[in-house]
Amino acid sequence: MYPPRRRTVTAVLTAALLLPLAACGDGGGDADGGESAAEAKPAHLTVLAASSLTDAFRTAGAAYEAAHPGTRVTFSFAGSQELAAQVRQGAPADALVTADTRTMDGLGSETGPPRVIAKNRLVIAAGKGNPFKIDDLKDLADPRIKVVLAAPEVPVGRYGRQILDAQKVELRPVSEEPNVRAVLSKVELGEADAGLVYRTDSVKSGDRIAAVDIPDAQNAVASYPAATLKQSRNAAAATAFVDWLSTPEAQKILQDAGFQQA
Repeated sequence: MYPPRRRTVTAVLTAALLLPLAACGDGGGDADGGESAAEAKPAHLTVLAASSLTDAFRTAGAAYEAAHPGTRVTFSFAGSQELAAQVRQGAPADALVTADTRTMDGLGSETGPPRVIAKNRLVIAAGKGNPFKIDDLKDLADPRIKVVLAAPEVPVGRYGRQILDAQKVELRPVSEEPNVRAVLSKVELGEADAGLVYRTDSVKSGDRIAAVDIPDAQNAVASYPAATLKQSRNAAAATAFVDWLSTPEAQKILQDAGFQQA
């Protein structure tokens, strides 16, 4: 048995050795030693998002930063197919939001579980004042009307072709654009007479175009899934942001911008 003085010294040394181990143990993190989404520390997040979310997400990003001091959110907007290519090439980013589930599903090995945060529909964007008096999809078959569409690999381009085919409307677009904003720009500038865009984008154009509604029975519903990226260096903060997109505050911002509730 140790003498009393030696027992005291041994106890002190033992405690000193155990303290670092305790700090590495149950510190309130998750099972992998990381922090939970609820405990996410401030971070600089990069979010890849579909072009049609541009205006809504700028507002959402500002609201999120205000509610999470120290956190910065930077968005990179592009067509969903371009975003998918960036993810596959390892672009540094933390979360992804696409304008269709097909693109997101094709990235299953690169993302966490996706969740749909909003929905959208298409409208016909006609030139200012609607000079050709376009009333429905069939009017787009008029050979005098220059129609612009998004490229087939772009979600809005694929949706547009689906509804045109369903109505047996045959046309040859004057151009195929890389995203919905480019389609809208062609019509706004008078380089095309009409195009198929999302309802939310047409609202932003004001009177620079005439938005012609497409009946629900002839329309397509665009779903917007959001997911974290496995390559993120800010996993907890990215999860917290994706979770926030489904909160009442974020949903109100999206709906005020014209999106439908998920």
